[in-house]
Amino acid sequence: METTLYLPVKRFLERLGFTVKGEIGGCDVVALSADDPPIVVVGELKLTFNLELLLQAVDRAGACDEVWLAARMSARGKGRESDARYRNLCRRLGFGMLGVTSRGDVEVLVKPPTTAPRRDTRKRSRLVGEHQRRVGDPAMGGSTRAPIMTAYRQQALACAAALSRGPQRVRDLRPAIPDAGKILLHNVYGWFDRTERGVYRLTEAGHAALKRWPQKPVEAAADFV
Repeated sequence: METTLYLPVKRFLERLGFTVKGEIGGCDVVALSADDPPIVVVGELKLTFNLELLLQAVDRAGACDEVWLAARMSARGKGRESDARYRNLCRRLGFGMLGVTSRGDVEVLVKPPTTAPRRDTRKRSRLVGEHQRRVGDPAMGGSTRAPIMTAYRQQALACAAALSRGPQRVRDLRPAIPDAGKILLHNVYGWFDRTERGVYRLTEAGHAALKRWPQKPVEAAADFV
């Protein structure tokens, strides 16, 4: 699975001084530097270097400063990583290549160019915003068939944790959860039910979500009575 490549690539980028998080905006890996504005690096993971990996990188290129393709090194050294045509295509497209060995070591096969690419400022802004809002690194890069723990889901779970103690006023939740009003009103996941104006309780779906993703209760004002 691609997730087996995530931690080696994450450690590689962290050694270069980046803060790395997985599964942001459809990207397997997003890394930000400490600069202002930050340098944005996107990594895409596949078990082998193939055309699909290149196409994913092309799709991500406008939203970042660097794109790295990462795949497992073939056992006999006869995979795409040893194909000069594939490496030259990556160079022409401006992508870096990382090979991950069976021991988890990372080898730089192609370095991306230092010239700045054309940017899609909206996509870039969404990646940076989600990276900065997300608490910790809860999603393993390369994950499939499982809900991604986005910053929005994290805040929704924080609301659910607070409401697990009983109905709460929105205004009491806002100090700890700034977007509580929007999250409760829109109720994207069906976790919340309005009992009266400005007051919400947790639904059965919300209790089930807390069993799946246990949370520490949010420090909020006293329970609504």
